[in-house]
Amino acid sequence: MGGVEDQIDQWRGFVRRRGAISGADVEEMEDHLREQIADLEAGGLDGEEAFLVAVRRMGNLDEVSREFAREHSDRLWKQLVLVPEADAAGPGRWREPGVLLAFALGAGVAVKLLFAAVDGEFEQIRNLPFVVLPFLAGWFAWKRRTPWGVCAAAAALAAVPFLAVNLYPFQEAPGPFPSPGMTAVLAFTHAPVLLWLLAGVLHTGGHWRSHDRRMDFVRFTGELAMYLVLLQLGSLVLLGLTAGVLSLVGVDLEPVLEDWLLPFGLPGALLVAAWLVEAKKSVVENIAPVLTRVFTPLALVMLVADLVVLLVNGPLTAVDRDLLILMDAVLVLVLFLLLYSVSARDPLAPPGVFDRIQLALVGAALAVDAVALTAMLGRIAEFGFTANKTAALGLNLVLLVHLAWSARLLAGFVRGGRPFAAVERWQTAYLPVYALWAAVVVLVFPPVFGFA
Repeated sequence: MGGVEDQIDQWRGFVRRRGAISGADVEEMEDHLREQIADLEAGGLDGEEAFLVAVRRMGNLDEVSREFAREHSDRLWKQLVLVPEADAAGPGRWREPGVLLAFALGAGVAVKLLFAAVDGEFEQIRNLPFVVLPFLAGWFAWKRRTPWGVCAAAAALAAVPFLAVNLYPFQEAPGPFPSPGMTAVLAFTHAPVLLWLLAGVLHTGGHWRSHDRRMDFVRFTGELAMYLVLLQLGSLVLLGLTAGVLSLVGVDLEPVLEDWLLPFGLPGALLVAAWLVEAKKSVVENIAPVLTRVFTPLALVMLVADLVVLLVNGPLTAVDRDLLILMDAVLVLVLFLLLYSVSARDPLAPPGVFDRIQLALVGAALAVDAVALTAMLGRIAEFGFTANKTAALGLNLVLLVHLAWSARLLAGFVRGGRPFAAVERWQTAYLPVYALWAAVVVLVFPPVFGFA
C-alpha cells in the first residue's frame, strides 16, 4: 500500500495545482478515487494496477479542471485579486503588498545610489544585477520563509562573482575608443545567470534538491519573463503618451525619466511582475507554456532552414563568428521551449503529436549544435583559443549534453518505453550544470586569458 499511497499523493498534488478545484473538491474526488481502487482490488487487481485504472476512469484532469472553471468561474477571478477582501483577510491583508513595495523601493534606492556613486556606463551596467536581484531574492526568502542559514550561504556565494567582476584587473579592448575587453564582457553577461540560479535556491525555500521545487522555479522564470515584457510594453506606451502631452505644453519629461522613473521603474517592474506570477500561479492556464505550443513548430521549421543554409553555403570553417553567436542564441531558445513545454505537460498523459514535434525539434537542435561545434573547432584550429571562442565552445558542449540526453529520454517516452517523469526530472537535474559553467566563465576565464 505504500506505493499506492505515494501515487495517490502525487495525483492529489497534481489536481491541487488546478486553480479552479478547491480543497474540498479535491477531497471529494480523492474519496471517489479510493472507492474505485477498492472496487478494482476486490475484482482481483493489485494496488498499482487498480490505481492506474481508477485514474483513467476519473477522466482527463484538464477537462475536469475546465469544467469546474465553467461552473465556478468566480474562484478564478478571486485568485487574480491582488489584495484579499477585508472580510476574508483581516487587518493583515496589506502585509504582502506592503513588503513587496518596501523591497521595490529598496531596489530603486539601490539603483539610484549606484548611478550616483559609480562613474562609467559599463561599470554601472555590470553592477546593476548585484543591486537589483538581492531585493527580489529577499522577497523570495520572505515569502517562502527560507531558513537564515540558506540565505546566508546564498549571499556568500553571490559575493564571490561580485568581488570578481569589480576587483579583477580587466583590460580594455584595443581601438580608438575605450571599450571593455572580452573577458570583462563574458564575466558581466554570465554573472546574472549565476545570480538568478542562486535566487532560485531562495525561491525553493531552501529545498533546492527537490526536483519539484526546481521545476516550479522554471515555471516561475518563464511566467516572469512574459509578465515583465507586458509591463514594459504597457509602460512604454503610457510614458510615450505622457511625454507627447507634456511636450505640447513645453514640459520636458526626459530629466525626470532619467533621474527617477528609470531607476525606480525598472526594478519595480521586476518585483511587481514576480508578485503577479505568484498571485495567479494556481490559475488553470499560464502564458509561457501556451506560447511554447505556438512557437515549437515554428522553431522546428527555423532550425531546419538554418541547418540547410549552413550545410549548403560553403565550408564550415568559413562560417562567420557572428553567425555562430546567433546559432547559440537559437539553441538557448530551443532549450527554453523544451523546459517550458515539459513543465506544463501532464505527466500521466500518453504520448501525442506535440511530443513527436518536440522530439523532432530537439533532434534538429542537436544537428545544428553539431554543425556549430564543427565550425567552432575549425576556427580554433586555424586561429587558436580565445576567451570568446572557448566560452562559445563550452556553452555548446553543455547544451549538447542536455539536448542529447533529453532526446534519448523523449524518444523512449514516445515509443512507450519510459515514463515522462524521467524527461521532467532530467531538466531539473541538469540546471546546476549551467550555474557551474557560469561560475567558471566569471571566475576562471579572466585570469586564464590574462584579463584581456
